[in-house]
Amino acid sequence: MKKEDGEGFKRRHKMFKSIHERHHLQLGIGFMVGIIFGFLLQKGGVTKYNVIIGQLLLNDFTVVKIMLSAVITGMIGVHLLRSLGMVALHPKPGSFGSVVIGGLIFGVGFGVLGYCPGTLAGAVGQGSLDALFGGLVGLLIGAGLFAEFYPRLENKILNKGYFGELTLPELLKVNYWGVILPVVAGIIALLYWIEKSGL
Repeated sequence: MKKEDGEGFKRRHKMFKSIHERHHLQLGIGFMVGIIFGFLLQKGGVTKYNVIIGQLLLNDFTVVKIMLSAVITGMIGVHLLRSLGMVALHPKPGSFGSVVIGGLIFGVGFGVLGYCPGTLAGAVGQGSLDALFGGLVGLLIGAGLFAEFYPRLENKILNKGYFGELTLPELLKVNYWGVILPVVAGIIALLYWIEKSGL
């Protein structure tokens, strides 16, 4: 049994390595996953302006339910694959300057237009003109401005409070699962409370 497990692991490792080396295949897989993701966002109702604004006004918790469910699935899935040695994590370095500025820009755009980048793409796909002309054009202009001013912003603002690739388990000096399991339990409890409250 152990020998079969080892051979199965080697086959999976070889398959993932093959995918990693074939960039066109990666793009194709990403494209298909994006279509599925957009379809699920649309079916969940979070590509609708009224649902997003309802969330911001704390009247409709559809967005929170979907996002917290995705956090649970992603957190368990990624770290299970990591524990099995099938993937390696490469956290991006961060800083308080970039997080605060990014969060403020994201929040203002989210509140004014009623879309985040993911729901924006789904809304464009379903034909929402406000998402196409307001959101997509704004996204492209914003990305262009960021690229233009990045060299000046990098040292003055974005790297303030630099904390590198530090993750929560590393900060707390515990195993990844020591953070994942309590967070998942807390999210499930919160989702249960939201449902029971009729939100």
